[in-house]
Amino acid sequence: MQHIHDNPDGDLSLDALAEVAAMSRFQWHRVFRAMTGETSAQAVRRVRALRAAQWLVSTDWSVEQIAVRAGYGTLRGFNRSFRELYGMTPSAYRRVGNPGAVQVLLRRGGRDMHDVRIEERPSLRLAALGHTGPYIKAGRTFEQVSAIFTARDLWPQARGMVGVYYDDPGSKPEGELRADAGIVVEPGFPIPDGLHEVLLDRGPCAVLRFKGPYSELHTAYDYLYGEWLPQSGREPAERPPYEVYLNTPRDVAPQDLLTEICAPLVPVAVSAE
Repeated sequence: MQHIHDNPDGDLSLDALAEVAAMSRFQWHRVFRAMTGETSAQAVRRVRALRAAQWLVSTDWSVEQIAVRAGYGTLRGFNRSFRELYGMTPSAYRRVGNPGAVQVLLRRGGRDMHDVRIEERPSLRLAALGHTGPYIKAGRTFEQVSAIFTARDLWPQARGMVGVYYDDPGSKPEGELRADAGIVVEPGFPIPDGLHEVLLDRGPCAVLRFKGPYSELHTAYDYLYGEWLPQSGREPAERPPYEVYLNTPRDVAPQDLLTEICAPLVPVAVSAE
């Protein structure tokens, strides 16, 4: 999975990936599907489309350039594959996915992102792997954490997947952004070698449930911190926001992904009267 994320425009055929994994073609196909729940071809298709979606909304590269960089042999193939996953052509996605355009839709109520609830969230303990770099590339780190749990048969002890994001993407260069990709575990669970423990405190959070591709999550953050929070009368706590993933790209199409963005808040003081 790390090789796929790092080389979206490379040779990611079954034979090439089997060689990277030092397995026979037959062994590789069976092992990969057993460990990830998808074929390597499905994983390649998903990662390439995710990378292309991010480039469509964050660069001014032409659709043809993005198709090449994302590893598609032809523009026609890119259009077809992207439409199957995202429900629209790359050009249409660029128009709708552009941050400015999405903000207009938000103000007009065109996106179901206004439902923010204040909830008392429980403390969480994560077995996590650190990520440094653009947040859109954190999927690679989550794949690594998942692989550790799969290889060691630890999923029966898992209680969900959470990402903790320590930096505002606009506050520093993308290459310096810090995050933790974690799996929720019980207090007595031994943290596997290669992972570290992350503790999230119990407390009130503003919770926004977002439905859609991960490449559009930045619009939800813009609304939560830029519009909802200033009007809420609440103050953000000195703790990083975190995301709770209610499903995964392996289970549903990108437009059906469900993510809870949890922004910790300063508790409201209780009157002594």
